[in-house]
Formats: sequence, C-alpha cells, structure tokens
Amino acid sequence: MSMGILLLIFFHIVILLPIATSLSCYHCVSTQPGCGNSFDWRWHWSRTCEDSNDKCVKIVEQKGADEVITRSCLSGLEFLRHDIPADKYEGCRPASVDVKLAHYVNNSIKQLDIRRDYYNQVLWCFCEFDHFCNTSERVIEFHFLIVASGLLITMIYFKGNN
Repeated sequence: MSMGILLLIFFHIVILLPIATSLSCYHCVSTQPGCGNSFDWRWHWSRTCEDSNDKCVKIVEQKGADEVITRSCLSGLEFLRHDIPADKYEGCRPASVDVKLAHYVNNSIKQLDIRRDYYNQVLWCFCEFDHFCNTSERVIEFHFLIVASGLLITMIYFKGNN
C-alpha cells in the first residue's frame, strides 16, 4: 500500500471515531430565541454528552397556554430533577410523581416550587440512536457532510491514480 492510501484510511478513522463514541444533543431552554416549538438549529450548537450511555432529552412542561421546552443530555439533568421517568427508552413519557418530595418542608414562598407541582403536564422525550435527536425537525448532520466529503476525496484520489 502506498503512503497516500494509509493516510486516507487514517484520516477516515480519526473522523469517524468521535461519532461512534459520543452523542451530540442540543442544549437550550424555550426562553432562548429559536428553542421553542419551532426549533432553529442555527441558533443553538450541540454539546457532546459526558456519559457513554447518555440520552438526549426534551422536556415539555405545560400549564394552560404556557409551555416551557428544555433540551439537554440526561446526565446534565439527573442531579437537578426528581421527576425523571423510570423507563428511559426511546420515546415520550409523562413525568414520575414523587409523593415524598418536600413532605416535611413548611414553605410559604410559592415561587420556589419545591414540590414540582406547578406545571399540569410534564412530558419527557428520550432519544439515543441519532445525533441531535432532541430537536423538533430533522437536521442534516455536520458529521455526515464530513464523511461524505472524505469519501469524495478518496474516490477522486483513486480515480487519478488509475
């Protein structure tokens, strides 16, 4: 094998390695522009999830006409939220109810919401099989464009040497 072919193979392995080992998810709240129901991927960059078995999460919290949408990695929300459903497989589920949450607390400040009962409906949506899957629309992935351009360069290289 020539040195050029080995460099091309190494280049493809280096590009494909981060795709296989980590999951990229959007991280935003609907109070930020472009993060509501009409999600605009140009405003929000993705973040790589820290955990190797992580999932992308989209939380939809509704009270009347008010709606708050949160997008993030599950590992970033596990220490903050106590209403994560036990079934975290692909799909959407209602939030779990913790009856013992703030049971022995006497709180007169309603805005603190220590019992997490302000919203009438909380829906957790999980996904893990596709990058940027916690969006509302299908997005062409940046990694796909890199791999496609690498394959195109390889084909041009081989065509020029034959």
